[in-house]
Amino acid sequence: MDTRVGYTATADVGHYIGGQPVDAAGGRKQAVYNPATGAVARQVHLGATSDVDLAVAAARAAAPAWADTPPIRRARLMLRFLELMNTHRDEIAAMISAEHGKVFSDAQGEVTRGIDIVEFACGIPQLLKGDYTDQVSTGIDNWTLRQPLGVVAGITPFNFPCMVPCWMFPVAIACGNTFVLKPSERDPSASIRMAELMTEAGFPPGVFNVVQGDKVVVDALLQHPDVAALSFVGSTAIAQYIYETGARLGKRVQALGGAKNHLVVMPDADVDQAVDALIGAAYGSAGERCMAISVGVLVGDAADKLMPKLAERAKKLVIREPMNSEAEMGPIVTRAALERIEGYVARGVAEGATLVVDGRGHKVPGHENGFFTGATLFDHVTPAMSIYRDEIFGPVLSCVRVPDFTSALQVVNGHEYGNGVSCYTSDGNIAREFARRVQVGMVGINVPIPVPMAWHGFGGWKRSLFGDMHAYGEEGVRFYTKQKSVMQRWPASIAKGAEFAMPVAK
Repeated sequence: MDTRVGYTATADVGHYIGGQPVDAAGGRKQAVYNPATGAVARQVHLGATSDVDLAVAAARAAAPAWADTPPIRRARLMLRFLELMNTHRDEIAAMISAEHGKVFSDAQGEVTRGIDIVEFACGIPQLLKGDYTDQVSTGIDNWTLRQPLGVVAGITPFNFPCMVPCWMFPVAIACGNTFVLKPSERDPSASIRMAELMTEAGFPPGVFNVVQGDKVVVDALLQHPDVAALSFVGSTAIAQYIYETGARLGKRVQALGGAKNHLVVMPDADVDQAVDALIGAAYGSAGERCMAISVGVLVGDAADKLMPKLAERAKKLVIREPMNSEAEMGPIVTRAALERIEGYVARGVAEGATLVVDGRGHKVPGHENGFFTGATLFDHVTPAMSIYRDEIFGPVLSCVRVPDFTSALQVVNGHEYGNGVSCYTSDGNIAREFARRVQVGMVGINVPIPVPMAWHGFGGWKRSLFGDMHAYGEEGVRFYTKQKSVMQRWPASIAKGAEFAMPVAK
């Protein structure tokens, strides 16, 4: 049994604006639960439109001087923040476990992946370089540069309260923008701790701000004329709403939506490796990951090889409170989410899927009021079933049987989401054809969760992404900057007289 003490603060969680804590204006609050006990742990202040106005005003006031700060100086401050994030990694991870419910080792991994993006942002001067052409025409030089947008905002989900914000604000701020973050109200503490560390690192007041809240804050950020761009990660319905609203209002929008990630197992795959991959990717973080594998596509006789082993492993999954070092899976984030997940299990049974392992009603001794469910495994699922079509966002693995590789591709490509996918095989040609032909943005070959590293960028296809650019990496730099082209010549080379024709190279 792990004896570490988790995050136990009971103080209300408020905003962080202009380099200091700020209480919400409207007086609305919402309970933040400890999912392992089911008890209210603290309250979060829900912001009003006036809170957004205050945060945007602070960001706008800081924007001109921050944009004029040389990129190398911005990068040095980011390096200080990187050092502080490394120092406080376990503290932030404990906050995440306490409010989200993911096991501590998983929370540590989340913070580490967020730190990777911060480290990437420390090298931003190299990526902000422009292009230059001497003598593009007689006596004329042409160059391009990338400049920040101004005030930008991020709206992030509960499932990665550290990593997903880090997809956004380090890159945006290193590019010279100022930032307003609206984190999930379900697990708000990590965002405030990162804001405090930004101040400790030396970032000027107003460069990074946090406004807690719900739809009121989201709509206020969307409507605010001084917010130039928004990044979002969440459900497809909300992603589409934010994309359409932001585009109509002339904002740049990057909105990552839902997922239904498949893992294809070919008959020649290593069975034990495939089982390990499906168990870890389906049930890790209780399935509350946008990259979780929720569909196993079992080709040919792979199904008969895998299903008994999957069932055995799912039944033995170690489910404990998240700070227990033996835990492989913790609780669900809220009771409402738990009820929705278990409702889908009932629906799958009603639709005719074979329920191999039923995780409903799981209880952890000493934590009987916690939001726990067990691992659920379905066989003989078809694409017509809701448990196949919908993003359940829980520890439910649905297995579909297909006769051959072509059928497996059709199943994957026929789904409306195109976020992540994996294929397990020992055949190099199958691997190559799968990677080329699958209509999904992030592909793993014998890799179950193919989350790109910090310098590559994250994003899906189809209804998993609204907007033209993926998150972080060079795509993030392009999203948070705008290109300017400059044509220059000097008076001695300017011919006399007006020119009425389209300029051409001479």
